Amino acid sequence: MSEESTTLTSEKVKEKAIDLGFSQAGIAVFDRAIAQQGTQGLQNWLAQGYHADMDWMANPKRQDIRRAFPQVASIISLSLNYYTPYSQPQASEYGKISRYAWGRDYHRVIGKKLRVFTVWLQEQGQDIQLKAYLDTGPVQDKLWAQTAGLGWVGKNGNLITRKFGSWVFLAEILTNLTLEPDKPHREHCGTCQRCIQACPTGAIAKPFVVDANRCIAYHTIENRAEELPEAIAENLNGWVAGCDICQEVCPWNQRFAQPTHIQEFHPYPENLAPKLIDLANLSEQEWDRRFRASALRRIKPQMWRRNARANQLKIKN
Repeated sequence: MSEESTTLTSEKVKEKAIDLGFSQAGIAVFDRAIAQQGTQGLQNWLAQGYHADMDWMANPKRQDIRRAFPQVASIISLSLNYYTPYSQPQASEYGKISRYAWGRDYHRVIGKKLRVFTVWLQEQGQDIQLKAYLDTGPVQDKLWAQTAGLGWVGKNGNLITRKFGSWVFLAEILTNLTLEPDKPHREHCGTCQRCIQACPTGAIAKPFVVDANRCIAYHTIENRAEELPEAIAENLNGWVAGCDICQEVCPWNQRFAQPTHIQEFHPYPENLAPKLIDLANLSEQEWDRRFRASALRRIKPQMWRRNARANQLKIKN
């Protein structure tokens, strides 16, 4: 590491992140004990089959961050608040879409910020190496976000922050820089069981462990099967894209959620109260028009039709 590189402090890095519009920034140093703890937890989760058919969760790089970036010395963990103060539709003829996908695709919004940040970082010294990740990369982002002091992993499996609740996207930059770490965050769920009790399909197998096989969000977004499992279809409660039930009942979200400053995360009008009848008959052309620049493109037309029709069938019965 050059002498020039060593002048880059953790405070300067975090200040730049906030200047670029990130909501939080924290530093974790690579620690073998923490990494091993995360690896063991992931392996236990995979062994139970809780990942359903998300085979990418078993990527060996996810179990050892050094496989993703061998030079890693520090992890710059970042969050971006996406909460917007709108309510889900309550009438049965409408579908519900998870808040994270109401507006512009977060990969595009955060990706732009990450590119600017990484360019700035590399300008700070000749020997600086780094690699940026969003949720498309094999990194245990919640583990390192908690280690970096951003928040803690709640009983519903989401990272919960004191300032924004769990309505945050996560990203991280792995670097060979040796930076001063922040203090890891403690868990503050206490004896609360609201998320566990509220889940209509029992997807939270036990505190802090989510079984994707029983998760509405998994089935509406990732499950490519022609039909949804009966236990899921009977408990959709209007959800057609994701599910926010465990977040909506969380006291931290109810008390501390605050509107995002990112205008692009505010809802596209069609996403706030989509009619089930329209989604049940969604054409390929309409899907392409409606979900451009949207994270909802991950849900293919036949899946939208399936999810909407399952809700309609439940209403009729």
